[in-house]
Amino acid sequence: MLLQPGEVRGAGSIQQPMFSAVRDDREAPTVDLQITGAQTFDTFRQKINNFDKELRTLSHAARQLGSSAAILSSVFHLRSRIAHILHLYRLNAADLYPRTVKPPIFQKSREKSSAFASARVLPHLARPVVDTSIGLEEFPKHFKALSEEIRTFINCLNEFPEFADETVNTSLWNFENDLNYWASTLKVYEGQFRSTNIQNYMEELGLEMGYHVDSIAFTLSMSTFIEVGVPTIRFAQKRGAANLLNLSTVATFFSAVTATTLQYSYTLDSTTGHVVNLFWFLSLVFSIAAAVNSLLGLSWKQAMYRSPGSRVPWWVLIWIKRSPLVFLVMSVVCFWIGLCTFTFASNQSRVTSIVTTVFTVFTSCSLGAISIWWTSERWSFTHRRSKEWLVNTVRQLFHLSLKRQILQRRIVTQIERLGTQLRRVGKSCFIGRDTEIKSDVESGSSPKLTHPNVPTASGTEPLGTFPLSSSIDLVTMEFTEPVTSREMGGPLNKSTMDPAVPIGKELWRNALRIAKMNRAMSNHRSANYQTHRQRTSSSTSSVDLKLDAIRVQSRLNALVPKLESLTPTQSKVAHRALIWNLQFSPDGKFLATSSWDKTSVIFRVQDSVISVYRRLAHPKGVVKQVAWSPGGHLLLTRLSRSINVWTQKTISRPTIVESIVWLPGTGEDFLSVEGSNVVRLSLNGKISGIYKFRNMNLQSIAVTPDGTRLLGVGTLLHSVDGLRPRLSRTEKRIAVYNIDTNQIETLVPVLSNVKGITVVPNSHNDFLTLISYEDKATPQLWKLDVSKNTSRLTIHQRYFPKVPTDFAGPSYFGGKNEELVLCVDKIGDLHIWDRESGTLLHRIRAHELGRDVTCIAWNHPHDPFMFATGSLHGSVQLWTRHERQLLSTTLRSASPDDMRNFDIPLPQQEQKWSAK
Repeated sequence: MLLQPGEVRGAGSIQQPMFSAVRDDREAPTVDLQITGAQTFDTFRQKINNFDKELRTLSHAARQLGSSAAILSSVFHLRSRIAHILHLYRLNAADLYPRTVKPPIFQKSREKSSAFASARVLPHLARPVVDTSIGLEEFPKHFKALSEEIRTFINCLNEFPEFADETVNTSLWNFENDLNYWASTLKVYEGQFRSTNIQNYMEELGLEMGYHVDSIAFTLSMSTFIEVGVPTIRFAQKRGAANLLNLSTVATFFSAVTATTLQYSYTLDSTTGHVVNLFWFLSLVFSIAAAVNSLLGLSWKQAMYRSPGSRVPWWVLIWIKRSPLVFLVMSVVCFWIGLCTFTFASNQSRVTSIVTTVFTVFTSCSLGAISIWWTSERWSFTHRRSKEWLVNTVRQLFHLSLKRQILQRRIVTQIERLGTQLRRVGKSCFIGRDTEIKSDVESGSSPKLTHPNVPTASGTEPLGTFPLSSSIDLVTMEFTEPVTSREMGGPLNKSTMDPAVPIGKELWRNALRIAKMNRAMSNHRSANYQTHRQRTSSSTSSVDLKLDAIRVQSRLNALVPKLESLTPTQSKVAHRALIWNLQFSPDGKFLATSSWDKTSVIFRVQDSVISVYRRLAHPKGVVKQVAWSPGGHLLLTRLSRSINVWTQKTISRPTIVESIVWLPGTGEDFLSVEGSNVVRLSLNGKISGIYKFRNMNLQSIAVTPDGTRLLGVGTLLHSVDGLRPRLSRTEKRIAVYNIDTNQIETLVPVLSNVKGITVVPNSHNDFLTLISYEDKATPQLWKLDVSKNTSRLTIHQRYFPKVPTDFAGPSYFGGKNEELVLCVDKIGDLHIWDRESGTLLHRIRAHELGRDVTCIAWNHPHDPFMFATGSLHGSVQLWTRHERQLLSTTLRSASPDDMRNFDIPLPQQEQKWSAK
């Protein structure tokens, strides 16, 4: 192989820890990531090697073709470029995963000697040599160079007109377009290719490149290009060479015939004899020229280094392809003329001379007719674009000529008739008036003529022509009448409670369970910290590490029982359609929902029970999001093109609103995401600021608790050069925007589809950002370090499921202090991780959670833990821990009958409410 496979060190001997401690930004990844990263790089390396193998196979197959030097050189340079790309990706992987991916071995002396040796070898014969002095900053340069080589390779393939494979062309053009797009987008990150964020992004681009390389290798090997295309081209070239070889043979034979006949005439001294010798000498010259030019064209067609047809001057192509046949025809014509003349010059009998001349003319005319037909066929095929045969064209021309003849005859007949009439009129001028009038009537002239010498024709005068004959008023919502609340269940009845479990037995069971859990988690934690000590270069003492391990372990031990005690305690039908979003108020006393049925419902949360408090109607559209103000006294509901502020007014917007977020502080301003802009609005709809994320289609934003930065996630509209990808995924960006300076401080590229972003405070100068993705990408916790005018985003933690799965929606912070991370996968399982360590603490199965869950909201102030879920069928399910006084409550599932008890929504002008 051109590129030797890398080695993964210790992949099988390292035990995967149950969880990992919080690590520094530049600390090496955990062992799990080390192994996964090494496997990702190894997969990419194998794809590159397979592509290189197919290119080498194509190179070997193309050596037997004429004019193959160009494609052989292109294949060599293409192999060299992909070797450099693989070298850069090895550097990138070795920097990201130093424990499992070895860096490339630098052998300068060997490289110099190899480069010197390859300089003396032809490009298509040398082995590609990698310049190991290149660094990660040259990724854009080599992407651009690879795209140029791909374009050259496409052109070289298309230089063979005998075979065209659209599948190969399509795959190559897609790859070339995406390479240009990547090279253009990477220009923005110049000087940052040593940062972890960009290196992770380059790893994602490697996966995209692997898909392209796989597609091209598959089309080269399986689309029968090598097995069918190359033999087809070879057969066409052999057929052209065979034609030239036949011409050369005939011309050589004919020159021998001409030279032989010259022996009988070169002694003739008469004028006729001189003419014979002239034509036969010309025939000999033309036949020799035809033979020589045929051999020259044959050698040129079979030459490896000849230029393709599109790169050769037209006169050269005409001379090589047409001159042998033209010379041979001229030689034959000269020989025939000389032969006919020789019959007269040699004093042959008159019969012999005449018969020879007649048959020579006959055969010449026959050959001329056939030649004209053959030439016309070629002309018809070229100019008619192979839609009609020559015989059809001839028939059309014949019918056209026949119609012309008929038309000409009719014209001649009409002219003759007109002449006859004119002659009759002239004769009538010398006859009497009676006879004249009679003659005029018979000849069709007007009888109203009064002067015999001035004949006139009656006519009619031409007739004239005539021409043919919402503004929407803002509505203030006030709640003036109370709405009766509806609660699930009634007061508890002590007589229906289950008998109490003996306290002594329960304490003994709990003690045994906690002891087993501590012992199991202690073993995993000690093994993890051994690897943690080997991985880092910190000078922290082993005593501190043990103390940290004990603290983390005790914290996890306290969280697990709380999560395991979560059960569904109540289910209520809130809507008649899918619930899009739900959110608890900041004080945890209210829960707001939004649905496709054009309503929002506010529940009161009291004593771990929810009851309907208000129902807000939105007749103008589907409610897509709800957002409580920081103080909890106002609620925003987002529609497609408007925002309702309860209980202030409806704010209409000119474009589609993607998301809404309150600004921290007094709760007087909020942000509306509209395309590439974030608009700052007051409660009365006045615009107080516009923050522009240029060239990004924003999907979601978050605001830091201090209100100084915006974090936006969105899709890149196009690169700096105006390019868009053709096959690969479009680049997405995480942008940090400084509100004070109106500038984007940080850009982080990603390829996965971002579903949500949330920011919580961490310390005095940094924040934690939870970003969730779709499909295979796991939720990530990012650390935002903020200084006066700069900020920096770095990956702080990743959250992996127990088995690989696809995630469906946004992730959320949970717990009273945001110490948990929650996310639902596409199967319907809810995964709950510890925020700091990334340990999977609990998983609620889909059959328990409900397979139709669409959204989740956590009640942070509530103790014990509490969260709510929305479903496809419009029901809200509350999850919390059973209290002893609630053990006798009978739970029931939601039913359509619950909808009958809903309060009828009042007109917006008559409603008013406040969360106290």
